[in-house]
Amino acid sequence: MTQLSHSLHKLVRGQALSSEDAEKAIQDVMLGTADPLQLAAFLTALHLRGETEHDLIGAVRAVRQHMHPVPHAPADTIDVCGTGGDGLNTLNVSTAVAFVLAGMGIPVAKHGNRALSSRSGATDVLEQLGVSLDKNPVTLAQRLHNDGLVFLAAPYHHPALRHAAPVRKSLGFRTIFNLVGPLCNPACVKRQLLGVFDLRWLERLGTVLHQLGSTYTWTIHSETDEGGSDELTLSGPNHVFSFEQETQSRFTFHAHDVGLASRPIADIRGGAPPENALALKALLQGQKGAYRDTVLLNTAAALHVAGHGTVIRDKCFNERAFYNNIQRAAQAIDNGSANAALERTISPLETRSAAPFTKNVERS
Repeated sequence: MTQLSHSLHKLVRGQALSSEDAEKAIQDVMLGTADPLQLAAFLTALHLRGETEHDLIGAVRAVRQHMHPVPHAPADTIDVCGTGGDGLNTLNVSTAVAFVLAGMGIPVAKHGNRALSSRSGATDVLEQLGVSLDKNPVTLAQRLHNDGLVFLAAPYHHPALRHAAPVRKSLGFRTIFNLVGPLCNPACVKRQLLGVFDLRWLERLGTVLHQLGSTYTWTIHSETDEGGSDELTLSGPNHVFSFEQETQSRFTFHAHDVGLASRPIADIRGGAPPENALALKALLQGQKGAYRDTVLLNTAAALHVAGHGTVIRDKCFNERAFYNNIQRAAQAIDNGSANAALERTISPLETRSAAPFTKNVERS
């Protein structure tokens, strides 16, 4: 009996899986030895029961063991990504945030993929922008140190996940792999702003990241006028679960609490990759509007997670401090620093026409 079969039988009997059970079961998948019918049954059983922290921890450990890592990332590197799956088809927010952060001197290793539940995923829009999506981990490490920003296309770093792809596609619904992917950054970052498509995953994914070694994380979710979002939005209440070292807190705030006007989610509706790429270029060149404000909102949160603008004091959310982070992010766009970060990722390593990356050493 394979480990996957063993875990499947436990699920059928209504027994809980340990993290070791889940890890061994997913190892069968990563090695390509899992029976497709048993894998389909296993993923369906987890989905119907609801994935637990033990399931997720075991699965992440298995996936991380088979990923192609990016070595020697700076200790304070941050990732900004989401689970996807909200179906809102918005413009690419976290990708834009990555450019703004890098323009402010904060190293970013942005993990992403092609569109799964939207019309334009991070990889799709980056290709339209002409951004280099290197496969070589050594080259990526060099870019991260030289440019302060790399984009890590999931298929290049998690090739073993191809073994699960046919079953996932045939099932047609979200599986544990949709939750595990954003928890497996190839640069092994310890700081992460992670968006979740459903509020019920807010604390669970944040806790899993902490148990797996992350030190500063915010998991975020927004209630919009059209449903839940895996970004902070201008549309409705924004929920945050913060885990920093050993301290955790949970709070909710609205855009108007931090100086931004409320706007419907339709105001940042995206389209195909060329359309989203044009919008992102215009944003980095200073165009104002709901897209810019949404990016500023998320960048302000990321600044806190990166340690460059504390907004939680005595476990309480400080609206004035968050507003100050928004203003700093706006300045990085308006002075051209964010657009320079884009230009660095487009140019070959040997040429440096854009302003050099200067690592921000100030912490707060």
